[in-house]
Formats: sequence, C-alpha cells, structure tokens
Amino acid sequence: MRLILLGPPGAGKGTQATSIATEFNIPHISTGDIFRYNIKEGTELGKKAKSFMDQGLLVPDEVVVEIVEDRIKQEDCEKGFLLDGFPRTVPQAVALDEVMNKMGVSLDKVINIQVDKNILVERAVGRRICKGCSATYHIQFNPSATEGICDKCGGNLYQRDDDNEATVTTRIDVYLNETLPLIEYYENKDKLTVIDGQQHIDKVFEDIVNVLRSEK
Repeated sequence: MRLILLGPPGAGKGTQATSIATEFNIPHISTGDIFRYNIKEGTELGKKAKSFMDQGLLVPDEVVVEIVEDRIKQEDCEKGFLLDGFPRTVPQAVALDEVMNKMGVSLDKVINIQVDKNILVERAVGRRICKGCSATYHIQFNPSATEGICDKCGGNLYQRDDDNEATVTTRIDVYLNETLPLIEYYENKDKLTVIDGQQHIDKVFEDIVNVLRSEK
C-alpha cells in the first residue's frame, strides 16, 4: 500500500497518519523527519539540504526528491509507505511518479482530509500544549481535568505564539492555495479520495480504512 496523505494544518493528519501506518504495517514517512535525520547523521543528502537551509533558502525540488527517493528505496518500504508532507507541488508529484516508475511500483491512493477553514481556525486557536511532556489538549474538544494543568504530568499548559487567529488563517490559506493544483493533479489521475475530517477521529479513520481496504 503506497499512499500520500494530504490535509491542512489542524485537520488531524498526524493522528490519522500514525493509525494508518499501524493498520497497514507500513512506515509513516514525514519529510520533516527525513530532513532532520539526514542532517543529524551528516549524510551527503543531509549536507546538501543543510547548505541551502543555512542560507535561508528553500531546499530545491531535486534535493527533496532525492531525499525521498533514498528513503522509499529502503527495506522497510518494500510493502509500501505513507508519505506525509510530500509532495507539496505538482513538479514534486511528477518527480515522485518518475521515481516510482523506475522502481516498478505505483501509487495506490492519495487521501485528502478536508475540514472547513473556520473549524480549522477554531481547533488551532483552542489548542494547549504541556510545557512538561508536550501532551496536547483543546479547551473545547479535549480539555484537561483541571484548567491549565496537564492530566499526565501536572505540567503547565500553554498556547503556542503562532496559534492565534490571524497567523492560523494565513497558514491555512497558504496551504490551500499551494495544494489546490496538487489535488487537481491527483484527481485527474483518479488517485484522490476526499475524507470528511469534521467527523470524530475514529470515524475519520474508519472511513480511510474502508477506502483503502476496497483498493486491495
């Protein structure tokens, strides 16, 4: 099962990615994690990426694609993988198709978790994080038992500086504008499935699994 997971900030993509990877016994590949690993380990690819990042530049597509290609060719990806955070653009999607064609495999499905923008803003602005253990809460949907105190470790809860309405709205708008061509690209290839992310977490996961099981 070779999958791509799309979804705006606050859509619950991270939670679903972990559950999908476990359900289908495939690695959850976050491009952010791959970058951090390669830079930390000082690999050639990591050094390439770091040389751009140190200058405050975006890492070019060819380097990003090279890093992803290196990762999906590893042994644990033989039976599939779940890509999260890549591709972000149509050129990256085209490059991924070329890489997979060379490997003799193809993409099974692109899952797009869709949530209304107003709800995304509400979710982000209400988020609270523990200073001690980084556990996440929400003042409306998942409050701690005692306001401002973590249930798990007793640490203080705080709101991230960028979890304010203006910043969150901008973040979501940028994501939606950037990914629209990508969504159309996969729609045209008949690979895209849209999942209603406004349902309960368990129902979202159930819908995703049902779609993927029907593909097998």
